Amino acid sequence: MWVANREIPITDKSGVLKFDERGALILAIQNGSVIWSSNTSRHAQNPVAQLLDSGNLVVRNENDRRTENFVWQSFEHPGNTFLPGMKVGRLASGLDVIVSSWKSNDDPSQGPYTFEIDGKGLELVVRQKSVLKSRSGPWNGVGFSGLPLLKPDPFLSYAFVFNDKEAYLTYDINSSIALTLVFDQDGVLERLAWIDRLNNWIVYSSAPGDNCDNYALCGAYGRCTIGNSPACGCLNRFVPKNQSEWVRADWSSGCVRRTLLNCQNGDGFIKYYNIKLPDSKIRAMNKSMTTEECRVKCLNNCSCMAYTNSDIRGNGSGCILWFGDLVDIRQYTEDGQDLYIRMASSEIGKYKHILTC
Repeated sequence: MWVANREIPITDKSGVLKFDERGALILAIQNGSVIWSSNTSRHAQNPVAQLLDSGNLVVRNENDRRTENFVWQSFEHPGNTFLPGMKVGRLASGLDVIVSSWKSNDDPSQGPYTFEIDGKGLELVVRQKSVLKSRSGPWNGVGFSGLPLLKPDPFLSYAFVFNDKEAYLTYDINSSIALTLVFDQDGVLERLAWIDRLNNWIVYSSAPGDNCDNYALCGAYGRCTIGNSPACGCLNRFVPKNQSEWVRADWSSGCVRRTLLNCQNGDGFIKYYNIKLPDSKIRAMNKSMTTEECRVKCLNNCSCMAYTNSDIRGNGSGCILWFGDLVDIRQYTEDGQDLYIRMASSEIGKYKHILTC
């Protein structure tokens, strides 16, 4: 579940785990060299190292068991395992907790993939080194529109906390089943369940799960739909930007509106159902706006390309605005989210009886 010295293995039996004079937990070898340390600026009086039932290895003061007073804890320095009760993201202390892959099944040193919170977009992302490989779409109060793995179910309950000081994802187990999330060496987040009969873990679900999870596969305003051949197509009322590339299965140039926007003549919005909310260069959020206030805010800014609710619970509330081309759109048959995309008024006029797609 966790490896302290994942980058510096000990090749013999000389390792010693102990406290130093500052109360930091250290791992030393025979010549006295310290190869790992809990490396905390806080000093512990009468320090105790304890492995909790949760799997969290903590350093605490002997007579203080309060979680908020832990001097150090492994949950804030994870490897490739995301355990129940762990917080992944930006903590109030300013620490960014990131899950990283192993190099291989039997080499726990850090691999090229990371699973983390994009604080700007308030979504989960997978990166290969610095390159964005996959994203979940922003949290909508219930889940992430592009990450069915983390949808509510009878076994697990998720919470995404974000405010001015912190933004993190955590989860708890609602049943007696042993479950955990492991980020494998290929950059895939796997939900594992322990099966007593097999005396082993099995993969319960995983993400990214298919080609449509690859970031921006279909380019701007392209829509990826598993089951279609090819999987990439343009959103309704959009056409390929480069038709010759498109027919050769090169979708990187994406799509464009078949009718150009004309803000001064009064644009409008068309509703697209059940999609993974897109990415763009600039995105803004206001949790206190109503849906109508959100629409007006976007309509009055010619650079605003789309809007939707930031929270889908009840009748919907809050506001997300997108500025610039929309990329990484995926179509679902269910469990996606509705998005209102800016269109020319003439397009809306042609289809007064159908303002949805």
